[in-house]
Order: sequence, then structure tokens, then C-alpha cells
Amino acid sequence: MQGVSTPSGSLSIQHIRGGDPVRDQFDGIVGRSLWPAKELTVAEIAHYGLPRKGLDERVNAWRTANWRNLFRGARKALTARALRLSNMYGSLYISHIKADGEVLDLGLASMRVVTTAGVNFLVDALQGSVEPEILRYHGVGTGSNAEASGDTALQTESTTILTVDSTRATGSLTEGASANIFRSVGTISFDGSGAIVEHGLFSQAATGGGTLLDRSVFSAINVVSGDSLVVTFDLTLPAGS
Repeated sequence: MQGVSTPSGSLSIQHIRGGDPVRDQFDGIVGRSLWPAKELTVAEIAHYGLPRKGLDERVNAWRTANWRNLFRGARKALTARALRLSNMYGSLYISHIKADGEVLDLGLASMRVVTTAGVNFLVDALQGSVEPEILRYHGVGTGSNAEASGDTALQTESTTILTVDSTRATGSLTEGASANIFRSVGTISFDGSGAIVEHGLFSQAATGGGTLLDRSVFSAINVVSGDSLVVTFDLTLPAGS
């Protein structure tokens, strides 16, 4: 038999719209690609932090309960930007991964608050007395007191409900879409139940110590054994004065 064999191929295209979830692997764990590592506009803050059509009703319910926490920091960041003032601030995004694998992308939880201890740590790092890259450990807790620049720890840090007791999640060290943004992504896993309402980025893995760079308080996220939270922290360092 005679015939002709010609090369063939196929092409698949996926259109990822802004804000759609993009799941990828990050250091062997679920990473989050849908949160933009940039200074957000007012419209983008609303998009990622407030309830809107098309989202899971549980996400919208959480965002409705959390909007006061988000507004507390967002108004300061936006005011400073409007006045062209330099204003260093942290932003926190959270995804809740259920024990059965379901993912709830809760969104922008907070735009608060870089601590005095954290700023002092960065000054020490510029002198070479400490290493800035150790600010990568993500802790969570159940204390609901509002953030303050004088905070040096979480109010009530979770320890025994963590999959590895008393050990914070080790986050990534990356640069955002803008060169003035530092991003760290960590996955916090649980083998117990709790109502998580606070997050902090620290300089050590063990709970109960280390320098706290940033603390955020948000509406309760109820976790059970087998759940995990993927937390994405951005530190924005605007230029200007």
C-alpha cells in the first residue's frame, strides 16, 4: 500500500480572564496566581475584596463581613497615594482549601499594618546585622484586636491546631509585577479546628517569637482538620515623599 504521511498537531487554548483562578504548583503545594502583585486601583480593591456577582455565595458572605477590616487600611493607602506621599503597607490575600479539595478564593483580606518592630528590623538589615530574607514565615491566630503599629506578636497565635505543632508556614521570596513589591506565599495546614482571624509575617519558623513585620485582622475563617489556608502577602514600598 502506498500513502502519504504528513506531520500533524493540535492546539488547545485557554483564555484566563482577569480575576479567574489559575492553580499552579509552588514548591510542591498549591500556589495562587490570580492575585495581582501590584498597587491596586480603587476598582481593583473592590474587585478583589468586596462581594460581587458571579462569586460563590460563601465568598461573598465572608467579604461582606470583612469589608470594615479591609477599609480600615485601604483608605489610608489610597489617601497617601492621592497626596503623593510615600506609604509602606502590607496586603494580604487568602484562599481557603477545604479538606475535600474544594477551594474558596476569599480574596483581599487586609491592607494593614507594617509594625515598628518590622521597620526597625529592615533598618538593621540595611546595616548588615540581620538578613532580610528571613522575613518569610506565616503565622495565624484567633485574636481579634485591631492591628497597631506597636504590635510585636499575634494576639493569640495558633499552635496545636497546626499540622506541625508550633511551626509557622515557610513562605516564598519573590518580586511582584512591580519591582517595588515583595511577595511571600505560604500554605498553612491544620489538623484541628479554629476560627482564624489574624495573620502575621515573621522572621522565624517557631511560634512565640521572632520579629513581626506585618499583622492583619480579618473576618473569621473556620478551619477544620485537613483544611489549609494559602496566604499571599505583598509588601508595597512606594517611592516619593
